[in-house]
Amino acid sequence: MLVQDYQVNGRKSLDRARRSLHHLAGSFAGVRALDITSDVVTAYIAGRLTGPSPARPATIRNELAALTRMFTLGFRAGKVPSRPAFPSIAVHNTRSGFFEEEELSAVLNHLPEALRAVVQFTYLTGWRIGEVRQLTWRQVDLKADVVRLEPGETKNREGRVYPFSSSPELKALLLEQRRITSLLEREVGGLVPWVFHRQGKPIRNFHMAWRNACRKAGYPGRLVHDLRRTAVREMERAGVPRSVAMKLSGHKTESIYRRYAIVSEADLAEGVGRRASFRERTRIVPAQSAGLAGGGDDEPSA
Repeated sequence: MLVQDYQVNGRKSLDRARRSLHHLAGSFAGVRALDITSDVVTAYIAGRLTGPSPARPATIRNELAALTRMFTLGFRAGKVPSRPAFPSIAVHNTRSGFFEEEELSAVLNHLPEALRAVVQFTYLTGWRIGEVRQLTWRQVDLKADVVRLEPGETKNREGRVYPFSSSPELKALLLEQRRITSLLEREVGGLVPWVFHRQGKPIRNFHMAWRNACRKAGYPGRLVHDLRRTAVREMERAGVPRSVAMKLSGHKTESIYRRYAIVSEADLAEGVGRRASFRERTRIVPAQSAGLAGGGDDEPSA
């Protein structure tokens, strides 16, 4: 019922819901709904936190949200008599991760070739990975040098336009993807609608490949979402007006955008250096006492 609810309403986080269901099934498959009580769910939370592969609180929160939604749907359909008040879990996961260019290059070297372009596009645009994975060629105008997302195709349901004529990196990336796709289409004798694909098949979840690449590159624990934060930070550093940057990245509210405008230690050091330079330029050097005294009782000239 949960999966059907996501599909019918076109929710973008179906893949995440499926991952939540996978873990829930490990503990609750075959268990009667009436036996899934608050204390049982508390034990589930404890097991996920301390198991052989401990889960992050945010991951567990998503699983609890899925379980709660399942009971809500079941209650509405008359399959369960009530919606239990399940326990929650506190999440303190304000992220501040971002990539320096050399760090991303190291990760790309350890990714399968089919995944490198989708990661680079995400890094250059700052778009959400779900939006990038679903991108099709009908949304890319190589003559006008524009990528478009129609209303309803984004998380906030608003359309978006990303011109790339002034970005040689992005233009070269899309042209190369078009070349690769055209070669494959001739080989298989059919159209490939996806911009980023694995031999013509859409790229779904690549969590394991990403995690392994980050570990091998020496940056374990980095997130694909850190690419979005990095893009926002670079736009801030480049002086892109915030209203323009929000349109490009797809942030609907400035409060959310500000959370992504992350500064690094290098940025802070640069800020300190700029202030020091300013003070050096504007400092008033005290005159020597002898100079102030002058000679005799002469008054200083006006």
